[in-house]
Amino acid sequence: MNTPPPDRGDRAVDQRAYRLSEIDLLRGLVLLVMALDHVRDFLLVAAAQDPMTSTEISPGLFATRWITHFCAPVFVLLAGTSAGLMTARRSPGELTRFLFTRGLWLVFVEWFVIATAFTFAPRGMAQAGGLVLVPLQVIWAIGASMIVLALAQRLGRAFCLAAGIAIVALHNLLDPIWPLSQQFDQGLPLWVALHGQMARPVGPFLLLFVYPLLPWLGVMLLGFGIAGVFERPAAARQAMLLRGGLGLMVAFVVLRALGHYGDPNPWQVQPAGITATVIDFLNTTKYPPSLAFLLMTLAPAAILLAYADRITGFARETLVMFGRAPFAFYVAHVFLIHALSILLGVLQGFEPRQFLTIFFYFPQGYGVSLPGVYAAWLIVIATLYPLSRWVAGVKARRRDWWLSYL
Repeated sequence: MNTPPPDRGDRAVDQRAYRLSEIDLLRGLVLLVMALDHVRDFLLVAAAQDPMTSTEISPGLFATRWITHFCAPVFVLLAGTSAGLMTARRSPGELTRFLFTRGLWLVFVEWFVIATAFTFAPRGMAQAGGLVLVPLQVIWAIGASMIVLALAQRLGRAFCLAAGIAIVALHNLLDPIWPLSQQFDQGLPLWVALHGQMARPVGPFLLLFVYPLLPWLGVMLLGFGIAGVFERPAAARQAMLLRGGLGLMVAFVVLRALGHYGDPNPWQVQPAGITATVIDFLNTTKYPPSLAFLLMTLAPAAILLAYADRITGFARETLVMFGRAPFAFYVAHVFLIHALSILLGVLQGFEPRQFLTIFFYFPQGYGVSLPGVYAAWLIVIATLYPLSRWVAGVKARRRDWWLSYL
């Protein structure tokens, strides 16, 4: 039961050989792109923190933010797919226990570790009324979805696939009746967090439900349901991924162009010209992730997976390496980027205490331009390369149970 299936030539050769290296490659790529988004959050000049609010922003800034939209959907989908591939190695009961405990662990880490990394204020923030701010983001979404998947997977891949498609395709029917417009309202009932953003004080904590759970659960169920695709021979797998990706891309263009369903933020022809119109067309809703948003992001991911074997040499080895140490990279990179923001602030004449908060409240006049963001991003990647390489090496050589939680 605990012996991995034999290497078929298209699988990564390590102690966890059941994991396709293409999955690790894509995960590694989106990890690095995600780091760019967080560097932008923490280091870009404060006046430009939210580039998605206007079609008049520069194409470069919009593209920097837009490309990072691929991270969360790919993370959640591949988490489900990796769980689906475990069915060959674990009984349903074993998989239930693993997914449930790992989900709880991820929620704990989001709440007590990553939240602290984002704020550096474990005793509370004045901007949060003295409460400890806990932004529940992608790690929360993955952990909470895993807890649900722990039970749903007992009904089989076909059920998970059908449920995932239904949630992803139909959840926008809730848009007209769900209180989406009152972002982070503390007076809303807790069930709103299933499909909308809200805040809820719990003891000394102020929980910000940044990632509404329902659509992300749909993505994870979908990922679990398609795991069988990755058990096929390479040629068949790549053909299915390519056809699926192209189909999703066509569906996105048609659905978005029609504008009748799939996103609460309709696009318009902009008087500023074609560039502004394209920006508006691509500016789909992430919170919660609309059907159009998920089609837009998952289509290129499927196509990239179809061609991932063509990436070779150092680039492939590096991306796969980062993709096999996602947890360590994620936790470390938030602490590192926040520390860099304090260093930058001191160099620009600010007090360190001004940065013991979430980046939305960093002082006016702080920050660097977009080229500076990219330079800092490269520094973050280079700094975390040795740690990721070491963690990936340990996970390749050893099979300790606790490594599955990293």
